[in-house]
Amino acid sequence: MADIESVPGAARLEDRGRPVPGARREGAGVAPPGASLADRLHHRAPSWAVLAICCVAQFMVVLDVSIVNVALPQMRERLGLTVTGQQWVVNAYTLTFAGLLMLGGRAGDLFGRRRIFLLGLALFTGCSLLGGLAQNGTWLILARAAQGIGGAVLAPSTLSLLTSTFTDPQERRKALGAWSATAASGAAIGVLAGGILTDLLDWRWVLIVNVPIGILLLGAAVVVLRESRATGGSKSLDLPGAVTITAGLAILVYAIVSTDTHPWGSTHTIVALLAGVLVLAGFVVIEARLAPEPLVPLAVFRRRSVAVANVIAVVVGASLFGVYFFLSLYIQQVAGASPLQGGIDFLPAGLSTMAAALVGTRLVAHIGPRRQLVLGPLLAAIGVAWLAALPYDGSYLVHILGPLVLFGLGLGLSFVPMTIAATSGVPVQQAGLASGLINTTRQVGGAVGLAAMATIAASTAVHKIAAGASQGAALTGGYDRAFLIAAVLLGVGAGLALLLPARAAVPHGADAAVSAAAHAG
Repeated sequence: MADIESVPGAARLEDRGRPVPGARREGAGVAPPGASLADRLHHRAPSWAVLAICCVAQFMVVLDVSIVNVALPQMRERLGLTVTGQQWVVNAYTLTFAGLLMLGGRAGDLFGRRRIFLLGLALFTGCSLLGGLAQNGTWLILARAAQGIGGAVLAPSTLSLLTSTFTDPQERRKALGAWSATAASGAAIGVLAGGILTDLLDWRWVLIVNVPIGILLLGAAVVVLRESRATGGSKSLDLPGAVTITAGLAILVYAIVSTDTHPWGSTHTIVALLAGVLVLAGFVVIEARLAPEPLVPLAVFRRRSVAVANVIAVVVGASLFGVYFFLSLYIQQVAGASPLQGGIDFLPAGLSTMAAALVGTRLVAHIGPRRQLVLGPLLAAIGVAWLAALPYDGSYLVHILGPLVLFGLGLGLSFVPMTIAATSGVPVQQAGLASGLINTTRQVGGAVGLAAMATIAASTAVHKIAAGASQGAALTGGYDRAFLIAAVLLGVGAGLALLLPARAAVPHGADAAVSAAAHAG
C-alpha cells in the first residue's frame, strides 16, 4: 500500500476525507443533464481505467531512471561519448526531475491535474523520441534533460489524480497499493528491459519504447481522466525557486565532473564551484524571504527528524546511483557481458529491493523507524564494501551476486523508515511537502554523488594506467574506489540514523510508505 503523501501535490488537505470539487466519485456513472460528449465519456469511464493510466505513466517515469544504465556502453561507442558524457546521460534527467518535482506537484494543484498530466506526458513522450533519434552526445543529453522536466510534471500528477478519483478510504488504499507495486517494479524491470532492447535492437530503443506507450496513454487519458484541482490556499507558483535550485545543482555537478580536464585548484573549477554555490544561496534567499508560496519552506528543517532523514536520503541516493552506474560499466566493459546479460545480472538487486520494501512496511511497526534506518543502510554498506574488493577477473557468482542481494535488501529496508522519519511530527498541511522533499533529496544526492564518485574513479584509473596497469585492471581499480566511497556514505547514513528520536511517530497509514520505494530508481 502507498503513503498518499509520497509525491508533492498528491493529497492536499482539502482532498482528504471528502471529494474534491469537480472530481469523479468512485462508482459515479451518470453524467448531469446537458453534459457534453466529453463529460459523458468521463463519467462512463470506469475507475480501474484511471488507475491503469496512472500506474503505467508512473512506471514509465521510474523505468527511465534505470533503463539507460545498461545501454550506456553502447551509447558511448555509437555517439562517441566521453566518461563525463556518460554521467550526463544519467544526471541530465535526474537533475531536472529532482529540481522541478516539487513545482510539478504544485502546478497540478493550481492549473488542473488532468491538464498537467497531459502536458507532462506529451513532453516526456516527445523528448523520448528526440533522445532516441540523437546523432551526438549533446543532442542526447539535452533531450534527457527535457525528458526529466516532463517526468517532474507527470509523476506528481499520477498520484494526485488517484487520490482525487478514489475518495472512499478502502478503495483508495487498494488503488494506492496497486500504484506502489507497479511503480516499485520500474527500477527492477528497467535494467532488464534496457538489456533486452539494447541487445536485440539498439540503444535507441530504450528511449523510443516510450513513444508508442505514451501515444496510447495520451489517447486514453483524454477520454478517461476528469479535471480536478485543489481549492483554497495561495495561487502562486514558485518558478524562481525551481529554476535556481535546478540551475545551481547543474552548475555544481558540472564543476565536479569537469575536474577530469581541469584540476580542482584550477581557476575554471573554482569559478564553477563558486557559481554553483552562489546560485544555490540565491535559492535559499528566495525560499526564505521572497517567495510568497515557497517550494521548500525552510522552517520544515527545524524538525530534527526531517533534517536527518533528508541527509540520509542524500547518501542513499548517491550510493544507489553510483553502484548501478559503475557496476553496469564493469559488467559490460571489463567482464565483457552483453547488454542482455548485464540486465539479467542486475535483477537480484531490483527484486531484493522490492521484497525488502514490502517486508519493511511491517517490520518498522515492530522495531521502529530509527532501528530500521540503522539496519538498512548498514546492510547495504556491507554489500557495497564487498563489491569494493571486486577483482579485474571477478566471477559474477562469487564477487557480484551476494553483494547485490545485500545491497538491495538494505536499500529496500531503508526507504520506508526514511519516509516515516521525514514526515514524523510534521503538521498535516505540510505532510505532502515533507514526503515530496525526501524523494527530491534522494535524486539530488544521486546526481551530485555520481559526479563526485565518477571523478574519483576516473582519476584512480588514470594513475593506475600510468603505473603500468592494463586498461581493464585500471578501470576496475577506479570502480572499486567508487564502491568504497559508496560503502562509507551508507555507513555514515546508518550512523546519522542514531540521531533520530528513539520512538519516532509512525503516521496513520504509513505502514504503506513503500511508495517511497516506487521512486528508488
